Formats: sequence, structure tokens, C-alpha cells
Amino acid sequence: MTRPIAHIHAVGTAVPGHDIHHAFLNWADGRLADPHDRALFRRMAARSGIEHRWSVLPRATDGGSPVEPGGFYHGATLPSTGARMAVYAQAAPRLAQEAVEALRQKITLDGITHLVVASCTGFVAPGIDQMLIDRLGLSPSVERTLVGFMGCYAAVAALRVADYIARSDDEARVLVVTVELSSLHLTAGCSIEFLLAGLQFGDGAAAALVSATPGGLALSHFFCATLPDSAELIRWIIGDTGFEMTLSGQVPGRIADGLRDPAIRATILQDWAPTELVWAVHPGGRSILDAVAAALALPADALAASRSVLARFGNMSSATLMFVLAELMEQPGPFDGAALAFGPGLAAEGFRFAGG
Repeated sequence: MTRPIAHIHAVGTAVPGHDIHHAFLNWADGRLADPHDRALFRRMAARSGIEHRWSVLPRATDGGSPVEPGGFYHGATLPSTGARMAVYAQAAPRLAQEAVEALRQKITLDGITHLVVASCTGFVAPGIDQMLIDRLGLSPSVERTLVGFMGCYAAVAALRVADYIARSDDEARVLVVTVELSSLHLTAGCSIEFLLAGLQFGDGAAAALVSATPGGLALSHFFCATLPDSAELIRWIIGDTGFEMTLSGQVPGRIADGLRDPAIRATILQDWAPTELVWAVHPGGRSILDAVAAALALPADALAASRSVLARFGNMSSATLMFVLAELMEQPGPFDGAALAFGPGLAAEGFRFAGG
């Protein structure tokens, strides 16, 4: 008996309306006392490939950014983690709902049987999953799964759960939602490393419908590979004033080394050559995309969808890969592809997909 194949039928996306990218660049520039560091930051910001990042935080009193008078971050003391989570509890379900409504414009959402939510930038209970059941008018019998605090590859984990469900029950209709509010976690660090990491992250949400009914992207071959001796390179801990990110400058190089490793390449590629696949790579930063392209010897335009998402939205943690998939689903098929995301561990997770 042939087992069912899970399919992503459509993806809806949403971002807030407050563009904070250039305000952050000005704020960060003013925190660097060393002229060499300031010149380096400006050069790296110009090369980041990012033009916009969006935040759920309201504009300051005079219409400016959250660090200006009347803004969420203005003042001698930054908001506590509790204050940030209070914003998360209000803003995360709202933005997630907007992504679901964008999905509803593409496909009917009648008969949802399961809800899988991924989010690593906040905690609240009852959770975002329960809030969405109520906000969307879904049946209280919908089965819920919450994927939390995994980082940028959490979308892969959420889709993997949906894949298991759809393949085990060919009548299941699984709503997958990713929502991240990275802008809630500005911290007071002044080091060049902290500021370079901070210039990448923004807020966003995405929603997808997964079922065993043919159509859209067919999913297969989910994989995970953890790179040795790399646990310290990406860290995400809960501090008293927000969640504190450590993002080592060694990450792109370690990713490239991992992708050149025969065992890891075999896990990701199976029997395909890299140039035979359409790539959905999580745009954790321009340097990461460059490292992937170089390690896999991809043509110049192979990561165009990932670079486009990075430019328009920055790194939205788990939601970002879903934005890339949404862009690829607008392209004509048929095609075979691979999705790839990186996060704490240092781990790479992904899956294969086929479109058209």
C-alpha cells in the first residue's frame, strides 16, 4: 500500500506596518565609540542585503522609532522581559491571525482538523495556538501542537509535524502557523558583534495549509544534521531584559564546512546534484546565503527567493523560510527543491519538495 504524500497547498504571510531598519542603523551607529568599529558596522550594514525590517512596536510619540522619546525602548532602563511578554501576548496572535487571513485569500480553510504553531520569541499560556482557535472560529476539537524556542529552523519542525499527521490521516487538514516578534528583544549591548547580529532581525508571521490531497508542494525526506563542536555559536537565552542572542561570526564558515562534508551532503541531497534543485534557504543573513551558495557551487541566481525575502523583511526567525516557500510557489513548475534552515546546535534542518 502506497502511503499518502503531504502537500503544502498555499502560504499566507503578514508583517507589521512599522519599518524599523534604518532607525536601528542610526541608533546602533551612535552606540559605537570606536571609529574603527563604527566604520565596520556601516560597511557591514551596507552589505547586509537588508532594506526593510518590520516591528509590532508602535511608533514613538513624534512618530519615530521605538528608541525615541515615547517609544517602547526609550529611557535609561530597558523594559523587563515581563513587559515584553505582555506585548507578545497581544501582538503575536494578532499578527498570526493576519497571516491566516492572507492564506484564506488563497484557499478555503474549511474543515481544519489540526493546528501546529511555531514561535520562539515569546511565551504565554493559554498559548498562541489556543488564542487562534478562538480568533479564527475553529472547532474546539481541533488538535493543537506548539513548537517553541527552537529558533530559525522551527518552521521545518512544524511542517514535519504536519507531514506526519497528513501521511497518517489522509483526511487531515493541518493549519501550520509561524509567528515571531524579534523586535521585542532589543538589549543594551554596545559591542560590534551584538549590533551586527541585531541589524538582521524583524517581525513576521506565515500560515500554510497542509494535507494529503495532491496540489502545491509535495513534501518528502525531512532531515536534521547537527554540526560537531558548534553548540556555542548560536545561543538564545532568556535574560531579565529580553531574550539575549549570541550569533558568532564563525557561523557562515562552519555552515560551509558542514555542507562540504560528504555525510551531511548525502543527508540533504540524497541522489540529486545541488544544481538540479530549486533552493529555499533560510536567509539568516547575507553571509549565510553566500556560504551556502559557495559550498554547494550554486549558480548566481539560485538563492534569489531567499535574498529577496531578506531584503524586504530581514530575518524573521522561524517565519522566514515560510516566506521563501511562498515566493517559490509563485514560480511555474514542475521543479524539485530542497528547503534548508539553520539554528541553535549548530544544526541544519530541512526537507525536499516538488512543485508543479
